[in-house]
Amino acid sequence: MIYTLCLMAMVTFLTRYLFLHKRLPFEIGPKGQRFLSFSAPAVLTAIWVPIVLLPEGELNVHYSNPYLIGAIVAVAVAYKTHNIYATTLLGMAAFYCFL
Repeated sequence: MIYTLCLMAMVTFLTRYLFLHKRLPFEIGPKGQRFLSFSAPAVLTAIWVPIVLLPEGELNVHYSNPYLIGAIVAVAVAYKTHNIYATTLLGMAAFYCFL
């Protein structure tokens, strides 16, 4: 298991190194950069959608779902304030109030 962990760390480091080191003659074009700009929202959506909408393994879009209430509050606060601290704290507070 330790070998697998070390191998995964090396692969992660090397893939990041190829993109970040200035001496390597590798550059991403504008189309590639535009394509990669969608990766963070796609990954984050793939993480939060099952947590919010499938908390017990089945679809739950009822008002009694604390994950959904917390997510709605967090989205509203983020849209209104553009403040990550307020978004996090108020979203967590809403989640815990409806838990």
